[in-house]
Amino acid sequence: MQNKSAEAVSILQNALKISPDDREISHNLGDIFHADKQFITARDYYLLSLTQNPHIAETHFALANTLIELDDVENAEKHYITALELKHDFAEARFNLGHLYQRQNRLTESQHQYQKAIEFKAGFFKAYSNLGIILQLQGNLKEAESCYKNALQINPDFTDSHINLGACLKDQGRYREAEKSYRAALKTHPGYALCHSNLGSVLKEQGKIDEAEEQLRYALKLSPDSREIHSNLLFLLNYHPDKNGEEIFTEYQRFNSRFGVPHHREWQPHTNSPQYQRRLKIGYVSPQFKLHSIRHFFEPLLAHHDKNKVEIFAYAEMTNEDSVSERYRSYVDHWITTVGMSDAALASKIRKDKIDILIDLAGHTAHNRLGMFALKPAPVSMHWLDFGYTTGLSAIDYYLTDHATAPEGSEKLFSETPWRLKTPSIVYRPAEGMGDVSPLPADQRGYITFGMLTRAVRINHRTISVWSEILKQVKGSRLVIDSNNFRDATMHEEMAAMFLTHGIGPERLQIGFHTPPWDILRGFDISLDCFPHNSGTTLLEILYMGIPFITLADRPSVGRLGCSILEGVGHPEWIAGTEEEYIETAVTLATDLDKLGRLRSGLRQEMESSPLMDEPAYAEKVEKAYKKMFQKWCEEQQ
Repeated sequence: MQNKSAEAVSILQNALKISPDDREISHNLGDIFHADKQFITARDYYLLSLTQNPHIAETHFALANTLIELDDVENAEKHYITALELKHDFAEARFNLGHLYQRQNRLTESQHQYQKAIEFKAGFFKAYSNLGIILQLQGNLKEAESCYKNALQINPDFTDSHINLGACLKDQGRYREAEKSYRAALKTHPGYALCHSNLGSVLKEQGKIDEAEEQLRYALKLSPDSREIHSNLLFLLNYHPDKNGEEIFTEYQRFNSRFGVPHHREWQPHTNSPQYQRRLKIGYVSPQFKLHSIRHFFEPLLAHHDKNKVEIFAYAEMTNEDSVSERYRSYVDHWITTVGMSDAALASKIRKDKIDILIDLAGHTAHNRLGMFALKPAPVSMHWLDFGYTTGLSAIDYYLTDHATAPEGSEKLFSETPWRLKTPSIVYRPAEGMGDVSPLPADQRGYITFGMLTRAVRINHRTISVWSEILKQVKGSRLVIDSNNFRDATMHEEMAAMFLTHGIGPERLQIGFHTPPWDILRGFDISLDCFPHNSGTTLLEILYMGIPFITLADRPSVGRLGCSILEGVGHPEWIAGTEEEYIETAVTLATDLDKLGRLRSGLRQEMESSPLMDEPAYAEKVEKAYKKMFQKWCEEQQ
């Protein structure tokens, strides 16, 4: 405590001895100790003030703020509510209560409080900004955007609203505008690490990988203890066209050294019964128990789990649920919402639930719970599905994969031990409403149409060079590139300009965004997979629509998903080992229209008859793997 504050405390304490019933003196002492971060002492003085006069809204408000600092959220809420009962138009109390509800994922109640705060206090820009956050979480992006802009109209230098507006615009696919918002925030707050990280993420969405990496590394320099920023960097590096697997994995090892290894000392012994023949408790951790692409792979597994063998726990890091969430709930035995739970609290809950095998489905994607996995709350842990590569954490035991995706000898590029299923390591359930396979477009058009549904970050100088060469060799052919990233006309122009440097004019390109994409896919004759980071769900959608795709076997895992899918459907001949083979395979396939026609009419049936769509067999395969993993742990306990 500074000298002036100490002097003020001494004077006020003496005054309180003279006037022990003076509630203002007690309140003022509470203010001083709160400002000095002595929250327990501050709490006691506020409580004393309320015994002297319990009808002062400002004291209930001050006490609630102090209780928040002491993590006594339940009593903080009571005192905010009391303050509002005493003073209905107390805008700051409504704002803070709204923030408390926001932290608890009580979005409707939070929204109401922010709206009331705005009603009772003109120009309350912080309330506008926080209301925007709630609306954005609820999916009301246009209304959220309006709130952020209202906040900035009142205070153009309010950094948080620039950042929030950037995130909102990014969610709408308006990447250039989002970039502009982040750069505006950095003008007023150039050392804001999270803003540099967010700028890096929006540059990534534009395919500007080197610029994105520069921003993320600078953000990490500003905030080296930010796990979120480091995760964003790792996510980006998976797409880099010129870095090898060893370079990228080194960054994952750095992540583990900073965010994983220090928690090893917090690991606790596991008291699970070491009997692997019993019914196992399986915990799935994900922010995506909702309408998301992982449902095509995860839902078939959940739907076919043998409940006599496994008891299923869903740890859902989600603010909103939808109709898909309802289906997920029907598959599991226990549903636990984890939003607002600290890593330690969630780890404690998982230990209490006696989970035998804990499975991460998020990797380094947004809203992951890798901090909890670093505490190793279950005897066996595993990573699978959404991220497509290692987590980097030595706390996680296994990575579920196959020989095509993680071939022998690639173990050095994973922190987990690759647990290889018989190829493929996924199963696929198509989306509803995809419709029938169409006739071969080339028969009607008289030229071949190549195409890919892909984000801009997967397209780089290597893919553009190879795709351009294919277009040159297949006379009159066209290329379609379609995804959410290409809503922006400027991005169309930039992409076309990159092809032009290879001699491919814009008349041979169709760049845009269509949803749903099924009619666009019906216009493809052959699809061209991206590299070194393959496409994901779209590869299976492409096959299901009767379209063959060419893939390049590149870096293990993210660069070999196409290999796993093609081996799974029985067409390994479309896997190329080099860029030259990729070109040759595509050109050869394009010259045989009769073969393309036969493939188109039969691919869906081939796929439906393959392991890629055998849901019961896949569930049995995974459950056997779980049992073997847990058996290994049991044997280690002897």
